[in-house]
Amino acid sequence: MDLQTLCNQVCELSRKTGKFILEEKNKISADIIENKGMHDFVTYVDKTSEKLIIEGLRSYFPEAGFLAEENTVSQTNSEYTWVIDPLDGTTNYIHGLDPFATSIALMRGNEILLGVVYVISNDECFYAWKDSKAYLNGKEITVSKRKTILDSLIAIGFPYYDYERIEAFLKSVDHFCHKSHGVRRLGSAATDLAYVACGRFEAFYEYSLHPWDVAAGAIIVKQAGGEICDFKGGNDFVFGKEIIATNNFVFTEFVDLVKKFMN
Repeated sequence: MDLQTLCNQVCELSRKTGKFILEEKNKISADIIENKGMHDFVTYVDKTSEKLIIEGLRSYFPEAGFLAEENTVSQTNSEYTWVIDPLDGTTNYIHGLDPFATSIALMRGNEILLGVVYVISNDECFYAWKDSKAYLNGKEITVSKRKTILDSLIAIGFPYYDYERIEAFLKSVDHFCHKSHGVRRLGSAATDLAYVACGRFEAFYEYSLHPWDVAAGAIIVKQAGGEICDFKGGNDFVFGKEIIATNNFVFTEFVDLVKKFMN
């Protein structure tokens, strides 16, 4: 399997899908927004985009199955699986806010083989594959070189359905507000991870996530020289519904602090 060629094809597909998403942006109105759950929205743009992505991926790699947010196809019993979020940041999108992104990863079992995050609102395509460097629009990227949390900018995300851990999480946010350069909440986990990979953030953490939120961004962070784990410091960050991503300098300090508050 030529992962580099496949990754380039996925980048092209992401840009094509992103163009459609942008073209539809001004057509969104309240009467066509569906509620999947509390604070969990979907539009025809999400569903159509997912179908466009699946059609393209099938032409590149017919043997692979799919794990896709909008469930427009159900096929997860293959050796290889595409993990897809057609529009990460739907709430931003329907409110006319940035960022929003397309996130696509290819996995073999629990191993991520490639990932593409296309931040549509900025026309920025982040990508990496197994054993590659990480790239943004064709240029190599790396995580930042800041060495302490005190000098770091931290990205977070809030849950939209699981509030049992929110009190502990807010205490951790309060700590980072006082002991870092600041805390930002963009509303797109895929974008947060891409921004850690290129050094805009030193760290990101969030819980109540799904595989399609993090799989693509996780490999991009790793190939950019960063570190990824769950809240316990383990490797269950794709399916474990929680993730920490940092540069390689602040990793241990950051994980220890998250453990202190969240475990």
